[in-house]
Amino acid sequence: MRTDQFLTLVQWLSPSYPIGAFAYSHGLEWAVDAQQVTDRETLQAWLETVLRHGAGRTDALFLCAAYRTEDVTDVDAHARAFAPSAERLRETVLQGEAFSRATRDIWNIDMPVMTYPVAVGFAARLHGLPLDQTMQVFLHGFISNLAAAGMRLIPLGQTDGQIVIKELAATCIEIADAAMKGSLEDLSSTAFLSDIASMRHETQYSRIFRT
Repeated sequence: MRTDQFLTLVQWLSPSYPIGAFAYSHGLEWAVDAQQVTDRETLQAWLETVLRHGAGRTDALFLCAAYRTEDVTDVDAHARAFAPSAERLRETVLQGEAFSRATRDIWNIDMPVMTYPVAVGFAARLHGLPLDQTMQVFLHGFISNLAAAGMRLIPLGQTDGQIVIKELAATCIEIADAAMKGSLEDLSSTAFLSDIASMRHETQYSRIFRT
């Protein structure tokens, strides 16, 4: 990957890119409130499950499928239908809309409104960015955002939070490599407690995150 491509990818998936990722906890807020996640070890276990068996894996497949097709309409429809709750759908739609809008305005390219992983895959193909590295950095950004949410919610020290991100980096690479060999036929999700958390968060009494 050329340096300019690498820097484009880093900019897109940086916390400073205006998609509002900091406002979403992916159900983690409920998990902390319910004392399912209480420290570094339980946070790492929760996030690894989401990566391997939940949205980490499925979003990688959606990103990969969007990258490999000329018409992303069907991939985007699958991504919307696969959301397990109203909050998860809102999370991927609103972040995708924000990513599409920012990328369109900054790079002057035609970016239709899409769910977040589909939008990233579509934009990466337009820019000729390597698919494998795009997925790796996408997953790393996803898990970094949730680790940052965990630091605020548990609360957890910054060093412990960064240890969690470091420990899960190899998992991001593993999930991306598996998605390269897969397709939408391989879609599945068995991170059931994470899905339930997103549903219960909808009616949680006190919330600081949108999901």
